[in-house]
Amino acid sequence: MKQSKPVRVIAVTSGKGGVGKTNLSVNLGVALAQMGRKTALLDADMGLANVDILLGMSPKFNLSHVMNGEQALADIMLDGPEGLKIIPASSGLQHMSELTSTEQAGLIHAFSDIDKDLDVLIVDTAAGITAGVVNFARACQEVIVVVCDEPTSLTDAYAYIKLLNRDYGLNTFHIVTNMVKSAEHGLTLFGKLTKVTDHYLDVSLRFEGAIPMDEHLRKAVQKQKPVIVSFPGSDASRGFRNLAKKVDQWPHKTNAGGYLEFFVERMIQYASAEDVA
Repeated sequence: MKQSKPVRVIAVTSGKGGVGKTNLSVNLGVALAQMGRKTALLDADMGLANVDILLGMSPKFNLSHVMNGEQALADIMLDGPEGLKIIPASSGLQHMSELTSTEQAGLIHAFSDIDKDLDVLIVDTAAGITAGVVNFARACQEVIVVVCDEPTSLTDAYAYIKLLNRDYGLNTFHIVTNMVKSAEHGLTLFGKLTKVTDHYLDVSLRFEGAIPMDEHLRKAVQKQKPVIVSFPGSDASRGFRNLAKKVDQWPHKTNAGGYLEFFVERMIQYASAEDVA
């Protein structure tokens, strides 16, 4: 019987839309893949799937086909740039609590079956603080919160962190400032956020870096390619590579949550609890 191995499971999320979260997820995934890490990106934005659009893909199958037994998880995964694997979004994930026990077991098995092929799973969540978004973040080992220089971005990021901390006990968050004018600008934004969280919450915010505003990002989106591939020498690309290096150095968690099947089990558990509540 195959032995599962630890897989780093990371949620990339934000309090609001428009902060470049999905672009960051894609480019972080590509940067990790370029470093030799076997990386997959799960598009968990069920209402507005963006990963396939950013990469110019047209998925034929998604997780709903895995849940109903039509396809194996490995067969729906798309080949992205630099070896990054893409798991297309599925509206079916919103209804995890409605799955039969057989379907739940099948989905858990599907994820555990790809353990040997992955080092990192990035979960690109929807924006906001709906139950579905929160459940994804709770199920992951690590949470990256993306913020930009807009008052609503910082306000919504604080509300999101507060919810996960006070209601669900999460106390460590990785912060990335996006679309900033300079590294100093990014640190200033981080300081604004920590000033509030330090005063009102018992949390640890870790600054993981700043991604600069870069015209090459817009050009890459138009080409439907990651900026790190289209313009590898750009400032944004350097920012994503630096972020990937930091993520790669995070300590591995060796508890049960280090295995992909436990990520899916928690997703089902939290969704079911939400329904009961």
